Order: sequence, then structure tokens, then C-alpha cells
Amino acid sequence: MILYYSDTFELPLPAGHRFPMSKYRLLRDRVVASEMAQNCQLHLAPAASDQELMLAHCPTYVERVQCGELSDLEIRRIGFPWSEKMVERSRRSSGASIAAALTAIDSCISVNMAGGTHHASTHAGGGYCVFNDACVAVRSLQKRDLIERALILDLDVHQGNGSAEICFGDPTIFTCSLHCDKNYPFLKARSDLDIGLPEGVGDEEYLKVLDSALQSIERDFEPQFVFYLAGADPYLGDRLGKMRLTKHGLALRDQRVFDWCHAKSLPVAIAMAGGYAPNVEDVVDIHFQTISLAYNHFLRATKKSCSVEGQGW
Repeated sequence: MILYYSDTFELPLPAGHRFPMSKYRLLRDRVVASEMAQNCQLHLAPAASDQELMLAHCPTYVERVQCGELSDLEIRRIGFPWSEKMVERSRRSSGASIAAALTAIDSCISVNMAGGTHHASTHAGGGYCVFNDACVAVRSLQKRDLIERALILDLDVHQGNGSAEICFGDPTIFTCSLHCDKNYPFLKARSDLDIGLPEGVGDEEYLKVLDSALQSIERDFEPQFVFYLAGADPYLGDRLGKMRLTKHGLALRDQRVFDWCHAKSLPVAIAMAGGYAPNVEDVVDIHFQTISLAYNHFLRATKKSCSVEGQGW
């Protein structure tokens, strides 16, 4: 299985900043030390080009990010201080998702060990998101005529408002977001399927809702590809989550997604998305768990051939 990393492009943050930038390096260390490492390839993320970013973002926004011309308000909404390193890391994170999507087409599944920047919209960033890697990746596959229809399955605890805004009115991309309703962003966009859950939701209720959501997608859409945002922030200990899923519940969540993709013979690219538990090792545990289950899915899926036409593996 091929995984893409961008933790070497760490952006400088002020002391006390609550974004857990170290989780990406710690996650790669965990993968390298694991038993599955001998059957995995870790590739440095390529940088997304301006042309690729403009598949999801307006040219003016891409240029203003690159040149450091965002206003103070725009920078505050993103939550990261502007720097050339911030721009480079954002390009690499999107490039990793493009590469993971392309790899998944050939080998059924691939992982961006960062990404999930679903709050970035056509004209603006927000919520620690500069460019929307999921939308950029899906549109890149479409631009290459590798797929026609894709599902963006967003299981981060926060609504994927940027993805919803970018893809609104596009019948070729189905956006589904399961999120805590009373949480950021407080002004929601409209996904194709939005399920806002109450605070305090636990494993059992969440998994029932996820099962129902997958059934609903089957009725309404026929994807050829899945981009999966596997957020760690529904975890019960997350500072920004407001849900109460256990690590075991999150494992069951991931397994349901992979089983669904396997049953429908769908290639899937994965991004890590959010995770803000006070102990960063909890976040790493959850992300590593997702990658481990993805690896098991890879072993199962590649026993057959992968096809974007849904003919079976």
C-alpha cells in the first residue's frame, strides 16, 4: 500500500497554538515502526500546481495565497500565520491527496497521512484549511478522464462546508457530511447529504446513522470513486469535537466504510482530517488505526482486480 506524507514541510506556529502539527510526524514514525511497514511504500507528497488548485479554487484566491496578499481577517479565519512555509505545506497536502487518488485508481486504496482540509471554499480558507484537498483530488481525476462520478464521504466531526460550497450544483460529485450540528462552522453550507448529530453522540447511535447514510447514498448516487475524510475528532476526548465515540467505535466506523467500498468495488483515497485530543498520542492512535484497517482492506481488495467501472475485485 502506498502512503503519502508531508510532515517534513512543517509550518511555523506560535507557542501555544492549539493545532497539533506534531501528529503528522508521529503518525509516520508509527507506520514506519509497524509490522505492515515492510509491505508499505511511503512517498513524499508532491506539490499541487496552480492549475490543479484552480480546479477547486478561483485563480485570484490561489494567487493571493501564494503572494501573501490575504487580509488579516482572512488569515484569522484560516487560523495559521501566513508564511512561504504555510503555502508550501498547503500545496503538498493537496498534492498528497491528488497522488493518493491516482494511486487508488490503480491499487484500490491509498492514504494521505495529512489532508482533509474541508473548510476551504472556492474563494477563501478557514478552520486550519487553506486549499480543499478532497475537491482538488476528485476534480483532478475527472480532469484526467479517469472517473466521472465521485463521493466525498466526510466523517470529520465538523461539517465539510468548503467541500459543500465548491461542489454545490455539481451532479458528478456527491458530498456527504456526518457532523456535530452545534459545532464549527456555525453557518453551515449545503451538502448533498448533511446529517447533523447532537452533542454527546456515542458509538451505537453514530454507527446506526452511518449505516443509514450509506444506504441513502446507494439509492441516490452511483460513485465510481470515494474520497474518505476519516476525522479523529469525533473521539470522546477531543477538545473541539463534542461527540463521544471511543477508539473502538471509530475503528468500527472505518471498517464500515471500507466494507462498503469493497462490496461496491470502489477505489478509495483517505485523508486524516481533524483530531484535537489533549494527548496527541490519542490522535495518532486513531489515525494509525485508520491506516491499519486501510492496509487490511488493501490486502483483501488486491486479491482481485480494481476497477472504476465497479466490475469487482
